[in-house]
Amino acid sequence: MLSKIENFLHRLCSWFEWVSVVAILLIMTITCVDVVGAKVFKSPVFGALDIVTLAQLIAISFAASMTLNLGRHVQVDFFFDILPKYARTVINIIILLLGLGLFIIIIWRLGMLGYSFQKTGEYSPTAYIPFYPFAYGVSFGTIPVFLVMLMDLVKSFKRREPK
Repeated sequence: MLSKIENFLHRLCSWFEWVSVVAILLIMTITCVDVVGAKVFKSPVFGALDIVTLAQLIAISFAASMTLNLGRHVQVDFFFDILPKYARTVINIIILLLGLGLFIIIIWRLGMLGYSFQKTGEYSPTAYIPFYPFAYGVSFGTIPVFLVMLMDLVKSFKRREPK
């Protein structure tokens, strides 16, 4: 059962990673077109900074789950590795519980922020792109991070060594 859930989470994180890749490609394309347009044709892309900034939000939030799933996140291991296995498991459980609490708050507050942006009609200063879809998108993009951390917590309780 745990293996099926892990496979589902890996596929979900992979799909979210592709959303991130598309956002990065958009950032690269807009930046290149903007630089060439501004330098060669004296006509920069309208709202390029707004588009790049909002695409960065999507790229970062949607790539975080795959980074965590693959164990590529930043961590300090030199002290952690010399501890006994039981101490590592206990510390890992505490860290995962804190992380789960943090991501519950992040998902909830970003949803509230998106709703606030939607009600007030906030938008980017140059291109007038509404902010609320991006707040909702970042909130949605962090749900797999929560799920991966939850899976790691279940594995820690089963006395498995964390990634």
